[in-house]
Amino acid sequence: MKSDELISGVLLVDKGQDMTSHDVVAVARRCLNMKKIGHCGTLDPMATGMLILVLGNGTRLSELLMSEDKEYVGTLTLGKTTNTQDAEGETVLERPVPADLTLDQVKAAFDSLRGDFYQTPPMVSAVKINGVPLYKLARKGQEVEREPRFVRVYDYEITRFAPPEVDFRVVCSKGFYVRTYANDIGEKLGCGGHLSALRRTRSGHFKLLPGKHVTFDMLKQGKRDEVLAAMLSLYDVSKLRGA
Repeated sequence: MKSDELISGVLLVDKGQDMTSHDVVAVARRCLNMKKIGHCGTLDPMATGMLILVLGNGTRLSELLMSEDKEYVGTLTLGKTTNTQDAEGETVLERPVPADLTLDQVKAAFDSLRGDFYQTPPMVSAVKINGVPLYKLARKGQEVEREPRFVRVYDYEITRFAPPEVDFRVVCSKGFYVRTYANDIGEKLGCGGHLSALRRTRSGHFKLLPGKHVTFDMLKQGKRDEVLAAMLSLYDVSKLRGA
């Protein structure tokens, strides 16, 4: 069995719903009996999919790995705008979805948010204003002005068009909020909308492949040997990234 001092690398976790990224880190620390574990890129409790954990000396790669592009698949539900821009929030406005809404109209809305543009972070985010995370202000019912951030959508695909639901895939830059993307597309269509499902399928060069990732249940059940077998060494990471 490896000693804690020798455990360094990257662990890909397929996060389930209704848990925070911090929950996953806490369970991983117990499973591996080590404290030096961090994550690269928060996933909201509603979201599933790839959460990158960095272990031991792998924590030095945290900023580098967080800076890489991401891929998500999600569902936009039209007609309802929520105060969190996703399904976990309260509905603040309902508008009818046009009965004659076409796929071409939806594509035009998606096309308008392709390439480089500025996006305003949602109030329910970890962005800090005067040292205070926005989500803490949002919990108090406060809304403050946020500075738009430069983001990029490299590519998108509409995979299902079944109003009021639209399934999509998007490849985007660091710092991109998919919930805001869904909200803004709903506004462009005039009926509003919110993000009702989200899964991260790729981060940089990493994908969830059989035998190369673990689940939250594996961590919770303390399957230490199986978890370590799935860990990517720092050499593996360097080779994968072509460094």
